[in-house]
Amino acid sequence: MLPLRKFRSKLAGWLSFLMKQRKVRRSLAAILFLVALTFIISVDVFPHRLNMQVGQVSPLTIKASRSITFEDRIKTEEARRRAVESVPNQYMRDPQIITAVQRDISSLLAALKIILANGSLNEEEKIKRIKNTLPFVLSDENLAVLAQSEPESLTRLESGLNSLVSDVMEEPEQVTQDNLETVKTKLSSDVDNLKLSKPYQVLAREIINKYMRPNAFVNTEETQRLKRAAIESVSPIIIGVKEGEKIIGEGEIVTDQHMAKLEALGYSRQSVPYTVVLGTAFLVGLMFTVVMFYLYQQNREIYKNPGHLYLIGIIVVVVLAVSKGIISINITQWPELGALLGYMAPLASAGMLIAILLDSRLAVLVVAVMSLFLAIMTGGQIRFGLVGMLGGITGVYSVSKLSQRGDLVRSGMYTSLANILAIFTVGLMSETPFGLVVSSSLILGLINGILCSVLTNGALPYLESTFGITSAVRLLELSNPNNVLLKKLLTEAPGTYHHSILVGNLAESAADAVGGDSLMVRVGAYYHDIGKIKRPCFFIENQLGGENPHEKIAPSLSTLILTSHVKDGVELARENKLPKGIVDIIEQHHGTTLITYFYNKALENDKTESVNEEDYRYESKKPQTKEAAIVMLSDSVEAAVRALQNRTPGKIEGLVRKIIKDKLMDGQLDECDLTLKDLDIIANAFSRVLSGIFHTRIEYPDMSKEMERRKAKRDSVPKQLTGKV
Repeated sequence: MLPLRKFRSKLAGWLSFLMKQRKVRRSLAAILFLVALTFIISVDVFPHRLNMQVGQVSPLTIKASRSITFEDRIKTEEARRRAVESVPNQYMRDPQIITAVQRDISSLLAALKIILANGSLNEEEKIKRIKNTLPFVLSDENLAVLAQSEPESLTRLESGLNSLVSDVMEEPEQVTQDNLETVKTKLSSDVDNLKLSKPYQVLAREIINKYMRPNAFVNTEETQRLKRAAIESVSPIIIGVKEGEKIIGEGEIVTDQHMAKLEALGYSRQSVPYTVVLGTAFLVGLMFTVVMFYLYQQNREIYKNPGHLYLIGIIVVVVLAVSKGIISINITQWPELGALLGYMAPLASAGMLIAILLDSRLAVLVVAVMSLFLAIMTGGQIRFGLVGMLGGITGVYSVSKLSQRGDLVRSGMYTSLANILAIFTVGLMSETPFGLVVSSSLILGLINGILCSVLTNGALPYLESTFGITSAVRLLELSNPNNVLLKKLLTEAPGTYHHSILVGNLAESAADAVGGDSLMVRVGAYYHDIGKIKRPCFFIENQLGGENPHEKIAPSLSTLILTSHVKDGVELARENKLPKGIVDIIEQHHGTTLITYFYNKALENDKTESVNEEDYRYESKKPQTKEAAIVMLSDSVEAAVRALQNRTPGKIEGLVRKIIKDKLMDGQLDECDLTLKDLDIIANAFSRVLSGIFHTRIEYPDMSKEMERRKAKRDSVPKQLTGKV
């Protein structure tokens, strides 16, 4: 028992070690998705309800759901069988056989001649010896005649028989095992032409029956070659079935032809050949390789992230499983419409989810691959795959510019419209009845779009939280001013709120200029100072001209209060389940920046130079991403420009570049991926936005003085007119 426990313990440890290996986990996940997709595509999870057999009475009327052409295997096999039977056996002639037959005849007759020429034998002895010599039985009467004959009679018999054998075996028609009896019969009839006595005729026929044999034998190799050629010459018998054509009526007897059509349409398929499953697995593996190669070449970030790869696999498997369930629905009341349910496969939901959560171009590729799978899943019906691809691509591009979650409803309507047009077009191309084309396109196309919208809207929050992905929809929701945290920031720290809005505008402009995630930057800027909600009055933008509490406390304590807003903001963000990207921006937007004002104030108060610079720096991470660094620069620039006097464009740009340079020299940008060129572009973007915000305004005139001047002018007009009179 103890060794078994040790073995289990070692096995568990070994498995645990393997599961910790990244390559092992990814390989197992790939195998799992491969098996799942192969099963969904090739295996009929919901078998068809028809279970008819030849000779059975059909319980219902069945019409073709689509136009197909297929090989009638039964008729094809019958035609090939007839072709094989029409090929005669091929023979090889043996020229030695004729010599052997003549030699056997001559040897027998020579032995009889010896007996007849022996004068020492009486008639009875000759009869006895002749009887023992012959390999066949003659009557006593014939034996007595032979015993009394002369040897010359046997010579004439020998010559005649050999001549007959030679004539028969040298004819073009060969002597085979099949026609041997016919040849013997012919030779027996030809014996009459030799004009022999009856006993000699009997002897001749017996000799022919004994020694005559085939001189041609079956050439098996050549015969098989001709038979194979005959099989290959028979083309498959193709049967055509039009959509809507009646296959079998209620009460009719099921025949082989009925079963062939039902099997071709997929109505009576009971099992899937293992070769089909194997081929499907190879195809799935090939498509998986194509997607992975695309990611490796075009989007290395997703390729290196296992979570993102698992997300793609889960979306594809779930959407195809839903599509499989829809296709398997049986509508007995409207079989024509039920045969078109493949148009409802919600491939667009997979495209929309991948586009929102990961990448639009990847979503288009995945939709194309899934369209191929859908076509295979529906028995090779390209029309379903084509409609699925058109609807899916429409769904991808309809979510490329989301402004709120409600826009997913609009995307669903766009998808519905695309599906309606695609189904209508494909229906006309496939010669479907016009009424069915119109009804199916309107009903199935509209339902498809609604279903895609519902699936996308319902799955999005769960996928976001499970895989830690912050989608554009989630960010747009967080940017809504009615968000709880933003409303609290507005009411309790209004100065900080308006500062955050301006920082968001600056950061978004800079992110657009350098190719960053502008939406993430803007939302991160809105929340970067939410930690100030706990002590708003200690921050100057919220003091509104009141007393500054920092004047009554030590610089070190002021520094501690100011730096704590980063930690407080991170705690608030996590309590409210803000995305990780936003939390990172909150945590990193000050980095390890020195609080210069209080540091200098501490130096002024303490002349002993015991002030430690590290005590007056933020204790946070430096910006790790381009987005966090942009928010840091935007925050510093906005605060500095707001305090600037006489804000001309030149002064604003000079201050912006000075602040960016100071951050760079202080090492705050060392751990992010901004380049010097990016910093120059950011400086230009900041200057352009700030110049627009703090633009020069004209001085409006005093309206009261203007009104008095106009009144005086009106009063003077009547006096002038009176003087003229």
